[in-house]
Amino acid sequence: MMNLAHPGWLWLLPVLLIPLIAWYIYSQDKNEPEMNVSSTRAFDGMGTSWKVWLKHLSFALKLCALACLVVILCRPQMRDSWSTSDVEGTDIVIALDVSTSMLAKDFSPNRFECAKRVATRFVSGRDHDNIGLVLFAGESFTQVPMTMDNATLVNAIGQTEIGALEDGTAIGDGIATAINRIRDGKAKSKSIILLTDGSNNTGVVAPNTAAEIARKYGIKIYTIGVGSNGTAEYPVAIDYAGNIQYQRMPVVIDESTLKNIAASTGGKYFRATSGSVLQSVFKEIDRLEKTHMDVQRFTHTEDHYEPWALLLLGLLLLSLLMDYTALRHIP
Repeated sequence: MMNLAHPGWLWLLPVLLIPLIAWYIYSQDKNEPEMNVSSTRAFDGMGTSWKVWLKHLSFALKLCALACLVVILCRPQMRDSWSTSDVEGTDIVIALDVSTSMLAKDFSPNRFECAKRVATRFVSGRDHDNIGLVLFAGESFTQVPMTMDNATLVNAIGQTEIGALEDGTAIGDGIATAINRIRDGKAKSKSIILLTDGSNNTGVVAPNTAAEIARKYGIKIYTIGVGSNGTAEYPVAIDYAGNIQYQRMPVVIDESTLKNIAASTGGKYFRATSGSVLQSVFKEIDRLEKTHMDVQRFTHTEDHYEPWALLLLGLLLLSLLMDYTALRHIP
């Protein structure tokens, strides 16, 4: 649908066109050649010359070009209309394990980069949610508080690196920090997505204690165990050149604790054994965590002056071509 951003400029049409038309009519009568003859019989049957009609057409083309210029000043736009749609939103905190073991190479290129990539896609698709980001290893902290600014979240996830925190896996502390971020949210549905590849081995708050606190606040926890079955190449040391050395070791995930955390809060436990499975896990969580609401949105606006500019140029060129060829005056 086409609209004008500045329709007030349309008043220029009558202000400009009416005086020009009046002047043209007046000038035609004023400049009409005259010749005194005794009889007009010799001119009987002679019609109006085609050049006269061509001259009128040339003037009409110039008026149309001027009208196109006025329309361009009004800034024509193509845009969709406002619409009310049923959308879905909730409060979510992503608690991401940033311990060194997340550099294991059983995912491509490793668990950490794969988790960041999948989390980024998840955040990008949640347009009406308040989402926060909590990082945990041997300790935990809030990387991004609750926000609806998806771009900020995506940038924060992309800039997250291993080594920012003391190494270890404090699952309980990660949950506790996430609870502090989400508990005062206004959405009816509140959930934490906890992504880890190990077992709780440090921290102040026990995982089950943190889960009980979450249950009291009505917060669901979706736990995701990241790691393939069997063995994987884990980082074990850094050589003199600063390169990480890897060693194949058994994959150990405390699935029992993660299942208990999810079950006690009404959430769900997932085991992600590959990047594609992890992507499927986030898709399922995306489907489960929905809250309906009516939102009025405006979809798209785009300036659409190019056709009018081309039409203006074409009319002027045609008019000038007529003036300097068929209607050309010889002094």
